[in-house]
This record gives sequence, structure tokens and C-alpha cells, in this order.
Amino acid sequence: MDSIKSAPTPIDAVPEPVVKKVGEIAESGETYLETILVIKERRSNGLVRAVDVANELKLSKASVSRGLGLLKEKDLIKIGIAGDIEFTPEGRKQAEHIFTRHQYLTVFFKYVANVPSDVAESDACRVEHVISEKTMKGIIKFLKDKDVI
Repeated sequence: MDSIKSAPTPIDAVPEPVVKKVGEIAESGETYLETILVIKERRSNGLVRAVDVANELKLSKASVSRGLGLLKEKDLIKIGIAGDIEFTPEGRKQAEHIFTRHQYLTVFFKYVANVPSDVAESDACRVEHVISEKTMKGIIKFLKDKDVI
């Protein structure tokens, strides 16, 4: 095994399972919130329904309806009589936070790690759910210090 300068050795490294943080929503819920936000921003009328989320994520409407039901139970979204999805103030706050992480990570992977745009975007979408706030703040500080953003 090659030695990487300043990296943990196999003796020092401690693999850990990804643990859901207490009180936080699951990765799929975060993905639904982010997707709702993105679709709302793309559309002039801001109208989003479950079928739109299902189409965007290439998931069944039944799966998305179940996930949206959980977000509704957590008081992050409201679903109107016509099926239109609206954020609660807390839901919008969380969706914007998730999307902001996505944006910073995409920029970091693309411009610092020199990864192709499509890979940077895809990886950011996965990493945004598990990266710690401390590491995220470090990445943002690095990007600002280097004048990347």
C-alpha cells in the first residue's frame, strides 16, 4: 500500500458507519426537499407536485408520495388540495441549506479537485448528505480564501 503524505496509516485510520444524526431527516428526505426547491426555482409559477419530484428523481410516484408524507409529518412541507407542494418556513430553510452545500461542494470538486462538471455535480449530490458542518465550513473558508467563490 502506498504511503500518502499526511494521511492516516491503516493503523491510525478508523472506518465508521454513516450514522443518522439525531433529529435530522434521512438522505431521501433531504433529496426531496432539495428537488422541490430546484423545481420551484426553475418554474415561473413555482408550482411543484409529487409527480414532478418523481419525474425529476426517476422514482415511482408511490415512493415519492410516501417520502413527501414523512416531510409533511415533520412539518417541513404542506400539500394543497390540488397536490401543490409548499414549504413551511423550516422546510424552506433546510432545503436552501442542503442546496447551498451542494453548490459549494460542486465548486470545490470542479475547480479545486479538477473533476469534470458532471462528476462534480453527481458526487456533490451524494456527499452533501454526510459531510459534517465543520468540514463544510472548512471547504467554504478554503474556497473564499482562494477566491474561487
